Amino acid sequence: MKTFKMPLLAEQEKEYLARCQMGDVEARNALIEHNLRLVAHVAKKYQSPDQETDELISIGIIGLIKAVMTFDPEKNSRLATYAARCIENELLMMLRTRKKRMREVSMYEKIGTDQEGRELRLMDVLESPPLDILEDMEREQNLRHLSDCLERVLSGRELQVICERYGLLGYKERTQREIAKELGISRSYVSRIEKRAVERLREEFQP
Repeated sequence: MKTFKMPLLAEQEKEYLARCQMGDVEARNALIEHNLRLVAHVAKKYQSPDQETDELISIGIIGLIKAVMTFDPEKNSRLATYAARCIENELLMMLRTRKKRMREVSMYEKIGTDQEGRELRLMDVLESPPLDILEDMEREQNLRHLSDCLERVLSGRELQVICERYGLLGYKERTQREIAKELGISRSYVSRIEKRAVERLREEFQP
C-alpha cells in the first residue's frame, strides 16, 4: 500500500505557491508530492475490475501537475479544489478516449439486413445479447449463416484476415498492423482485404 505525504498547512501551501510562480522547481515538486493523497482519493471513484489503480493514479498525477502549473491564487480558490477538478478531468478524458477507440472498431460496419429490414452488423451477430427466445433463434441462425459464408465465400487470405481481425473460428483478435507484420504486407493492404471480405459477407446477408 502506497504511503503519501500529508497535505500542507495553509501557510506552507501559500509559501510554496508563491515560490512555484517564481519558477522554484523544489516548491513545485513539494506541492505535487503533498497532494498525491488527493490523486488517490479522486482515482478511487473510477476504480473497476478492468481498470488498474496504478494506471488511474498515473493519469491523475498528470492532472495534478497541470493544476500546480496553472493555479492562480488570485482567483480565491483553494489549490485542492482546483486540483481535484483537473485530476478528474484528466481521468475522464482518458476514459472517454478509450471508449471512443472501442467504438471505432469496424465491427459496426453493416453487412446486411435482418428479416424485418433492420441494418445488421457483425457486432449484432457476434455480441448482441438475445432479448427473447425468438431473437435468440434468429441470432443462432445468423451465426450459422456467417460461419458458412466465411469458408464458402472468402478466399484463404480473406478468411485469415477477417478471422484474426474479429477473433472468429478460434483465432485471437488482432489489429491490422499485427496481421500485416505476420503476412509480410502493408497495413493498408490488410485494410483493403478486410473491406473486400466484409463486402462479400454483406452481399451474402442481403435478402
